[in-house]
Amino acid sequence: MDLEHNVRFTVRAFLYYASGDAPHPTINAEPGHVFMVPRKGGVMANRVNPTSLPPWLTEADVEVYVDQFERTGYQGGLNWYRNIDRNWQLLAPYAGSKITVPALLIAGDRDLVLAFRGMDQAIANLANNVPKLQKTLILPGCGHWTQQERPQEVNEAMIEFLQRL
Repeated sequence: MDLEHNVRFTVRAFLYYASGDAPHPTINAEPGHVFMVPRKGGVMANRVNPTSLPPWLTEADVEVYVDQFERTGYQGGLNWYRNIDRNWQLLAPYAGSKITVPALLIAGDRDLVLAFRGMDQAIANLANNVPKLQKTLILPGCGHWTQQERPQEVNEAMIEFLQRL
């Protein structure tokens, strides 16, 4: 498997690539772009192994991920994506359901997930589907690894949220 060829490179590259510290990727540059694996070169094509890690990530952190992925591989985590059509089928009875417990949304403005097609509308309409949404916090310059990249802001927001319950 492409990801397992060099686990250390894969871990470093993905943690960096999806962070707010990496150069901002061009998103939706072509019609129909949905973050698919390139036809040539595999998922690791064009990935960068950073010469130095962002300040929120240490080599010891990387080592923990490397040890675990070398032990287990990536198959288990990837199976969620392989099963995505079935997940939709299994969750069909809940279509239209609202989340009715108090909620807090924290994300980074450079999180690739926020760039997915339609996500801007999903966020704008979130209060319709999550009526007890207490707060939406979008952290500037932060990527996908919100808790690791911005632990102070995340902890403060969570403590404030929990104190209001």
